[in-house]
Amino acid sequence: MHTIIAICQVSAALGLLNVWVLRFGRRTAYRGGAAQTMLEEFAAYGLPTWFAYLIGTLKIAASIALIAGLWFPIVVVPAAALIGMLMLGALAMHMKIRDPVRKSLPALGMLLLVITILGGSIG
Repeated sequence: MHTIIAICQVSAALGLLNVWVLRFGRRTAYRGGAAQTMLEEFAAYGLPTWFAYLIGTLKIAASIALIAGLWFPIVVVPAAALIGMLMLGALAMHMKIRDPVRKSLPALGMLLLVITILGGSIG
């Protein structure tokens, strides 16, 4: 079970880092509304630019914590819980602007990953 949780930690961390570091200014099929970049996506949700940077900082920090959690398990539960809350917020934003369900799939997948991490780390 430990190996599965570790794989989930690395997968979640790399997925978030991919979105927030490598694809921040790039178009993806999962951007909210008609947004081409992350900043446009937050604008589509009616959120200010500074909020995008705050959320990005939290997601990047939590991603690093998930990787660090391979050696320092004490950080895994808070990092996974934070990501879970942020994913619930992402799902709410997609619903707010009535995005098609497929645009919510990455957030839903990430939520399931962190639920798995939490289940394996708390139990």
